[in-house]
Amino acid sequence: MREGGASRASTLIVVPCWNEERRLPAASFRAFLAAEPDVGFVFVDDGSTDGTREHLRSLEKAVPERVQVLGLDENRGKAEAVRRGVLEALASEPRFVGYWDADLATPLEVIPDLRRVLETRPEREIVMAARVRLLGRRIRRSALRHYLGRLSATWIALALDLRVYDTQCGAKLFRNGPRLLELFREPFLSTWLFDVEILARRIAQGRASGAPPAREAVYEYPIPEWTDVIGSKLRPGAYLRAALDLVRIRRRYLRVCGPPPRSRGQRAAP
Repeated sequence: MREGGASRASTLIVVPCWNEERRLPAASFRAFLAAEPDVGFVFVDDGSTDGTREHLRSLEKAVPERVQVLGLDENRGKAEAVRRGVLEALASEPRFVGYWDADLATPLEVIPDLRRVLETRPEREIVMAARVRLLGRRIRRSALRHYLGRLSATWIALALDLRVYDTQCGAKLFRNGPRLLELFREPFLSTWLFDVEILARRIAQGRASGAPPAREAVYEYPIPEWTDVIGSKLRPGAYLRAALDLVRIRRRYLRVCGPPPRSRGQRAAP
């Protein structure tokens, strides 16, 4: 169900939320909205069972022209929440659309940095925040998750045949254009690796349509700050599921013999 609207902003950020009553930093969102008048948010309440929806509605009432709440009747998972939010945002025809984790592990102040990349590099279609531990940058992450993340990133890069460093940081921005809708039109195969699936779709898109290859369309931006927020919903078993999903993604989109197969029931163009 759609409530409110965020159509006055040229940059719309989708924020998936599931039982975020205690973690949602509403004051940070309000402060950012006051500082950045050209950015709006589409909050997707993914069937929360706590007071998340009420918190989101209060934000919507405070800035109704730039905050929209999309409520799902039942929990569909982060991938589907993001997908539906992006489709809702695209209906307003913004210049840029992105998605961001609700806990603000990546500060909102990074949004203008990502947008600046797209504004100054017209050949880029996607800019992804990357958690790179460089001197002078504050990347706070447990050692276990850091090394598991680096191992996962290696397998992902090999599976995609793309020298990508960090696919899983929950902060990404896209240039609105004719190819973007196709990346989000169909539901994702994977719940946790939908970020990888987006890249796989973009790679397949380039092969099938002659669009610029993903290595030229995607830009990774080393962010200045990231904090591993307590209360993450990622569980150890998710790594095993993600490994299986990676195999499925590769088989579905990156077959050497040609473009990915059509979805079930989809007819070939005449």
